[in-house]
This record gives sequence, C-alpha cells and structure tokens, in this order.
Amino acid sequence: MSLRRHVDRLLAVSYLGLTLAACGGGTPGPVMPVGGQPVEPTVAREWVASRKGPAPVMYRFRWLFRDPEQSAGGRGSVRVAPGDSLRLDMIGPLGAGRGGAFIVGDSSQWAEPEDEVGKLVPNYPLLWAIIGVPRLPAGTREVTRFQDQSLVAWRFVDGADTVEYAWMAGPPARLITDVRNAGGRLGRVETVFGPDGTLKSSRLDAPRRPARLEITYGASSTPDAFPPDTWVRPQP
Repeated sequence: MSLRRHVDRLLAVSYLGLTLAACGGGTPGPVMPVGGQPVEPTVAREWVASRKGPAPVMYRFRWLFRDPEQSAGGRGSVRVAPGDSLRLDMIGPLGAGRGGAFIVGDSSQWAEPEDEVGKLVPNYPLLWAIIGVPRLPAGTREVTRFQDQSLVAWRFVDGADTVEYAWMAGPPARLITDVRNAGGRLGRVETVFGPDGTLKSSRLDAPRRPARLEITYGASSTPDAFPPDTWVRPQP
C-alpha cells in the first residue's frame, strides 16, 4: 500500500469515527467519508442484496425507549420473510403497552397503534436498519460510494432526501445508517453484529424529539415458514 493511500485511509476512518462518536451528543456529521465517488445504482443494488440476512427468520429482543417525557422498556420480536416482509411486535413491562406493525419493503401495511409505532421508529428504512438490513430507497437519483479494506459507505440521494450507510468489518462488525428527509435528520442507527454475523445490539437516535431506542438481541430462529395469520392485523 502506498504512503498516500495509507494516509487517505487513516483520514477517512478517523473522520468516520469522529462522526460516530458525535452520536452520543451534539449533531453527528455525515456517514460518508471524504473521497466518495459516484457509481451506478446497479452497483448499489448488488451490495444491498449481499447484505440481506436469512429469511424466514425471527429475532427476539429487549428494548428501551427514552425521550424527554418518558422512559419505557420491554421485550419484542421481529419476523422477516422472503419478499421483504417484516412483522414487528413489542410489549411493555408486565405485558402492557402492546404494539406491532407489518411492513413490506418501505411501505406500511398496518401499524397498531400507529402513533406509538411511529414514535418508536419514525421511518421504515430505519426499522430495517435496526435488524441490520440496508435498502436502496425507491426514487434514488444519485449514488456515491467509498470503499477500502475495512469500510464501505454509501450515499443515496433523491432531491432533499438522503440515506447513508457505512458497513465496517470490525471487529465488531457494524452497520451505521443515517436518514434525512427534506434536509433534516430523521434518525441514525448503529447496529452491531457478533463474530458469527448474528445481531447483537442496535441503537436508534432520533434528534427531532429527541429520542433514543436501544435494542439488545437474544435468541433467533429460522423456521421453514410462518403461519399465514402472522401478517394479519391483531384484533382489538
């Protein structure tokens, strides 16, 4: 490796580290390091496809949500099936405060109760990021990529809307996701993977409230299929 390339890589990784450290307080910078280059969307689609996990799969987790008004926690599960179908269920302390959602791609089929689910996860690409799955947003017009031996970062732009991803090989491996809508940040997710590629933890920071959702993953399973009623809205 040439000296110039080595220095450029150190600068890029150091810059990204500073932006991630900023998530703990203040306004974090962009995920994309300096030096990204424009690429065709087909290149991004190949990377996104390579990052899809197993399906069908179910993850169980513990969650903790905090904002200026409250702090609450509980347990939950998320089921993912082929065709980009996702079912989220969350339960508060002692079985209170149930909520759930059924998502196909980046579109909600139902959410119950809708306002509470939206409070926890303000954007469905952020929800996918919580389980370590990046997505190429519909309508993407500009794609930028930065890549070296331990880091690949992407920026997807559609007008004033921007989604950025950074995959760091680690250890531990991490996926950083940053979503902006109309120029303002909706949220940033940091998802951490274990040595075997399983999900370990995820943290969503949503600055507009501000709020933080922390997820700690437990057991996972890969059934042959889910029952058809998995995707049905729960009855009141």
